Amino acid sequence: MRVHAYAAPAAGRPLAPTTIERRDVGPNDVLIKIEYAGICHSDIHTVNGDWGAQPFPVVPGHEIVGTVAATGADVTRHTTGDRVGVGCMVGSCGECANCRNGDEQYCVEGMIPTYAGTDRDGTTTQGGYSTHVVVDADYVLAVPDGLDPAAAAPLLCAGITTYSPLRRRGAGPDRRVAVVGLGGLGHMAVKLAHAMGAEVTVLSQSLKKREDGLRLGADHYHATADPDTFKRLRNRFDLIINTVSAPIDVDAHLRLLAVDGALVNVGAPAKRLDLNVFSLLNGRRSYAGSMIGGIAETQEMLDFCAEHNIGADIELISADYINQAYERVLASDVRYRFVIDVATLG
Repeated sequence: MRVHAYAAPAAGRPLAPTTIERRDVGPNDVLIKIEYAGICHSDIHTVNGDWGAQPFPVVPGHEIVGTVAATGADVTRHTTGDRVGVGCMVGSCGECANCRNGDEQYCVEGMIPTYAGTDRDGTTTQGGYSTHVVVDADYVLAVPDGLDPAAAAPLLCAGITTYSPLRRRGAGPDRRVAVVGLGGLGHMAVKLAHAMGAEVTVLSQSLKKREDGLRLGADHYHATADPDTFKRLRNRFDLIINTVSAPIDVDAHLRLLAVDGALVNVGAPAKRLDLNVFSLLNGRRSYAGSMIGGIAETQEMLDFCAEHNIGADIELISADYINQAYERVLASDVRYRFVIDVATLG
């Protein structure tokens, strides 16, 4: 079927309306009528070519919420009318050790990204800036009834990207967690860490979002532009989640960790980050990375957010505002996630 979409025709070019072909619904497929699609900084990096050559034209979007319009004959987990979500991947080999352990995002053969990847039939995957998508049922999430569907869309990337390292690194009572950056990822990290019971500190360049940070659940808020911040907070944190997509002083942030503390990078800057190994040796500190979560963990995150009434803070936009939204994201002028009302697309 042909569906309406917004695509980037080439690197650095504005997105424009188009139509794309979606495959027929196979035995284990779900056809989703998309309602909302979040705008992730990864979308912008991809269409600008920051991460290398891409198979243009590209329809971005991996924060997708919609309703099931049809299912294949073998699908039992989802039925017509269910509200569902799709995140950053739509397939993996399903057989390697990582897939069997529920870490499909680290598939040895390479997980299939929701857009700009090669699908099982050899075609290029196209994402959620479109009216419909066909996805293997094993990669479709159930969106709990208690979640606002528009605010739930960013949970499929920003939510799981921050939930996974918080959960796996033991964020909870008696743990001091710092979040670097208060943007799309950062504001979710603050909400989630607070709901887990941790003492939460925001580390941002300035104090201009301090009121927001405290409202979202932070206990403390400090400006990294102030050199005294790195002196006063030295050896303080058990866990630091770096959410920014720009270079930071890794060594300075590592020195904020207590013994056995970890700095986990979830932001993906276009330029490399450097560190001095002695920043790790002095304190048995760890520097790690984390990329989304597996399907089971993503469902766990959605259920956790429903239980704690957590959604993203969003600005709902029409499809014809996508290019302006990209400009505003690059200018850090959004609080805290743009979400496209897909009903305005077709």
